[in-house]
Amino acid sequence: MIVNKTSVLPSSRKVIFEKLLELGTLQYIAFPYATFTPLDVKSSFKWGVGTTSSYKFKLFGFIPMGIHTIKIERFDEQTGVSSKEGNKFVPVWNHEIFLEDIDEKHTKYTDKVTINAGWKTFFVWLWANAFYAHRQRRWKKLL
Repeated sequence: MIVNKTSVLPSSRKVIFEKLLELGTLQYIAFPYATFTPLDVKSSFKWGVGTTSSYKFKLFGFIPMGIHTIKIERFDEQTGVSSKEGNKFVPVWNHEIFLEDIDEKHTKYTDKVTINAGWKTFFVWLWANAFYAHRQRRWKKLL
């Protein structure tokens, strides 16, 4: 199943992309729906093509969901971000982020996520719809 959420963010594509480079951005926009604690703490970590990272993933900050792994396949200011993600409960969580200029101070931001969790897929999809709506609200607050 696919989740597709779009918002207009009050910032330039360049500023948004710079924020996407930081793990702290993910942690901020996901909270409190989800928390991501790196297994390998690297203070200088930045997302980039070919990077793979793993996190202790908790729903709502307290329900352990195991280890969530993120492999970045595309990470470009012009074409956006593509990652292959998953964990033991949701083996397929493929996330794409698209950034489209509207003007100098506004960017169309889209999260597209393909989910496959077997018989749990529908329930995960329901949660993911709420999660990505929340993330985009947090993006607006962050910016």
